[in-house]
Amino acid sequence: MLICAGGTGGGVYPAITVLEALDLDKGSVLWVGGRGGMEEDLVTRLEIPFTAIPAAGVHGVGLKKLPGNIWKLLKGYLSSVKILREFKPDALLFTGGYVAFPMALAGLGKPSLLYVPDIEPAMALKALSRFADRIALTTDSSAAYFPNKSKLTVTGYPVRSDLAGWSKAKALDYFGFKADLPTLAVTGGSKGARSINKVVMKCLPEWLKHMQVVHLSGHLDWEEVEANAQTLSAEQSKRYQVFPYLHEMGAVLATADLIVSRAGASTLGEYPLFGLPAILVPYPYAWRYQKVNAGFLEDRGAAVILQDELLESELLDRVLGLIQNPNTLSRMSRAMSALATPEAAHMIAALIYDMAGTPGREGKA
Repeated sequence: MLICAGGTGGGVYPAITVLEALDLDKGSVLWVGGRGGMEEDLVTRLEIPFTAIPAAGVHGVGLKKLPGNIWKLLKGYLSSVKILREFKPDALLFTGGYVAFPMALAGLGKPSLLYVPDIEPAMALKALSRFADRIALTTDSSAAYFPNKSKLTVTGYPVRSDLAGWSKAKALDYFGFKADLPTLAVTGGSKGARSINKVVMKCLPEWLKHMQVVHLSGHLDWEEVEANAQTLSAEQSKRYQVFPYLHEMGAVLATADLIVSRAGASTLGEYPLFGLPAILVPYPYAWRYQKVNAGFLEDRGAAVILQDELLESELLDRVLGLIQNPNTLSRMSRAMSALATPEAAHMIAALIYDMAGTPGREGKA
């Protein structure tokens, strides 16, 4: 089995989860990612064989960078041809990122499955869909973006198995939080969200009068966020736990009664698993993907959207208004839970086995 995924956690984590569901010997798996990408650390930490190929985006990069990026893609294609010749996988799994494009070209003729994490596929995924034999979707709303409906299967978002091991009581104990106080979680994704972090630091003194807060800042703002935490009183500090990053994401999601975050693809799977109401702040400096994800959840009553430019003026009161209204949170939680797809990883694994002509879990896929 060859997996080609990179770029962001929204594509990398689902691929890891599907790999777990495939239950293959690690010697029969190879992960191909980008050089210096976040996927390398995650994959090697799990002791999954990893190799990197050159790759770069070509859409919207400007004429100055375009020739160099095309050259990287060409080198990535040649590297992919060599990898496929030596590794000889029975099937290929793609979950996005421009690193997958040269591998998809080199792998033409081999059984391949593309998983689409976001509701609206990025341009790289749209291009990859032309080469894939099967396409797995997080929601049926994504079907509108693909002309060949016969390739499509709605599976849901594959949620990491380690998340489900956390109960509310276990998570509260992990953070040293009290069961009789509501808990707010704040996260900006693997890299963090500067605009969210800055406003959260201003809101903390008021929030901590009414709730506990667990805050994942990302690494970019960590020094500033950590310094701000040192200014809190001893009583406030008991109610505030802050980290640049936390592998135990299940603890964060299980302890929270409400979460403030961006609207990356993982929100479509992880928040439903925990029935976690959300205030979603779509990243404003990218194409529509996060806005579409957030709109999907808001339309179903599971989340509310707050535009990035309104954080300063509205986040404080939005959080207080929801955290102090348990009836509204309960309604949102039920709506979020209704979107859970706990069997998504196994559905995708079954599609891969079917493509590879392997009915069970034995052998190399």
